[in-house]
Amino acid sequence: MPADYNGRWEMVSNDNFEEVMKALDIDFATRKIANHLHQTKVIVQNGDKFETKTLSTFRNYEVNFTVGEEFEENTKGLDNRKVKTLVTWDGDKLLCVQKGEKENRGWTQWIEGDELHLEIRVLDKVCHQVFKKTK
Repeated sequence: MPADYNGRWEMVSNDNFEEVMKALDIDFATRKIANHLHQTKVIVQNGDKFETKTLSTFRNYEVNFTVGEEFEENTKGLDNRKVKTLVTWDGDKLLCVQKGEKENRGWTQWIEGDELHLEIRVLDKVCHQVFKKTK
């Protein structure tokens, strides 16, 4: 049985986010604002079906997916690109590959105790975010 990602998760750290945003060609002003935001993730998981929301005072982002099923994702609210996205299980980790104009794009997400870890990759840049479960 896969890990249980259900819950509300509050950001506690956000390392190297600026470099990932630069790799996505996000403009200077947006990077400065986004780099200082406190994000909240709300995840509703039903087996392999996920409804995820990333909330902040600047911009919200929602993506829903089923593990193992490729879909077209419009990254509006992030870098406004269309990518082919596939999320798979790697043990208890979620592994996402996003195919589009940027190479080596995707993320890995896993739980350790009451913390949700998110590693975001673009080109040769990697960001590591940590969220603490609140409910």
